[in-house]
Amino acid sequence: MTRPTFRPQTGDIKTAFALLTRLPVNAQFDRSAQAIWAAPIVGAVVGIVALTTALVCGWFGLGQGISVGLAMASSVIITGAMHEDGIADSADGLWGGWTKERRLEIMRDSHIGTYGVLALIIVMLLRFSALETLLNNLHLGSFIAAAILSRAAIPYVMTLLPHARADGLSVQTGRPSRQTASFGALIAIVPCLFLVGFTATVITSCVLILVVAGVIKIAKTKVGGQTGDILGATQVLSELAALACFIAVL
Repeated sequence: MTRPTFRPQTGDIKTAFALLTRLPVNAQFDRSAQAIWAAPIVGAVVGIVALTTALVCGWFGLGQGISVGLAMASSVIITGAMHEDGIADSADGLWGGWTKERRLEIMRDSHIGTYGVLALIIVMLLRFSALETLLNNLHLGSFIAAAILSRAAIPYVMTLLPHARADGLSVQTGRPSRQTASFGALIAIVPCLFLVGFTATVITSCVLILVVAGVIKIAKTKVGGQTGDILGATQVLSELAALACFIAVL
């Protein structure tokens, strides 16, 4: 399949918001693959909203636990929990089926299974614990940086993996060029240098390369490529890895 030529446009930002959030955005979907470079910009907005929510809750004296919980809730509301749905479906499908066809069938099923439930519980607990630790240590920029860098990982999985099935959200979006993914990474790294510093940005970026490589290896082995759920799982796993790196480095 011929990849679309990469020519960034300002309208790509609205398209990225329409693809990755539930915000009512009037966007064009005829260049969805090219527009995915703007995913880190979406992450910046999601991170800013989450951080603002936590700070406002703290200002009202609600305590760190409630502040972080409501910050997480604000992110889920904005994104429609699509990434969390992806990690749950991926856990169910990749480890609940014995063949590629069965795994894809499970991932498409709207019902959640044991693996999916456990994955969501573990992911949310880890995210809560990490964000609370970072908030307690006043590493506020890490809220935004993790949201940015984790969404910069999505275009690379889209670029490097073929589609696992002939239909679905991933197919409708298309596959971006490597230039698109690289431009998205640049868009992500620059603000993170100011948010968390050079060392944390470089170390986290290297770790996320390993996360993306791991996702690609598992997805290719288990289902033969990418799906929308795999992309959602990529974001969640990348965010957790980024938060862990910030705790270790900052």
